[in-house]
Amino acid sequence: MAGAKEPAHLKLERFGTVLRVTINNPRKKNALNRQAYQELGDTLVAANKDDSVHVVVLTGAGDFYSSGNDMVSAVAEEGSVEEKLARGNAILREMVRAFIQFDKLLIAVINGPAIGIAATTALLCDVVYMVDTAYFYTPFTRLGLCAEGCSSYTFPLLMGRSKASEMLLLNHRLSAQEALQFNVVAAVVKKDELETKLWPQILEYGKLPIGSIKATKRLTNRFQRDQLHEANDRETAALMGRYQTEESMNAVMEFMMRKSKM
Repeated sequence: MAGAKEPAHLKLERFGTVLRVTINNPRKKNALNRQAYQELGDTLVAANKDDSVHVVVLTGAGDFYSSGNDMVSAVAEEGSVEEKLARGNAILREMVRAFIQFDKLLIAVINGPAIGIAATTALLCDVVYMVDTAYFYTPFTRLGLCAEGCSSYTFPLLMGRSKASEMLLLNHRLSAQEALQFNVVAAVVKKDELETKLWPQILEYGKLPIGSIKATKRLTNRFQRDQLHEANDRETAALMGRYQTEESMNAVMEFMMRKSKM
């Protein structure tokens, strides 16, 4: 990855064979705009091709992992509504594809709330660690939208139909303790243990033989790539339809009005 342009919304740090990717927009609780989506996808694609990278770790700066989609920035973009929606949807689809296609060890360290697309893509990672005060929240129906980030496939597979439906249909916030109970995360840690205990453990993972990691990942991959790609394509197509419905537009406007009063 030498010579690559430093992304504006991500902080990249190398520790031997381990690449730590920090979503770095704490002023907006690490909300992801279109450029951040593009940068995250590009970073994963580049790391997958870089033989010197064995492990990629995703986390967030400050108290949030990520508050999800930056709707304010999306609305402010130039172009017609249809153009903005099509462009954003294509970027979303490609970013999710980068998660699905990643061949090496991909770890998410959920240091705080993970909302929307941040939650769904985190659960595409091989291993997920979570601080005890964090939660996953996918308020898609509250916004008049639908499942994204392959969650229509991964959530029921990981946590069972009833809990997945509670999250995707009823906007349930999944606590760290519930995430551990439903086998969504590998472990729950305290915030002050991230650097002192968890990070040294992750650095040790970087010493494992990468050929063995890749071979075993192919054999034990719980999520079949064909199904994931199909889910991604199906979800992004459904999102294009939902974006332009009156109920979704009204829900998003109400959301943005609430945000402006905060």
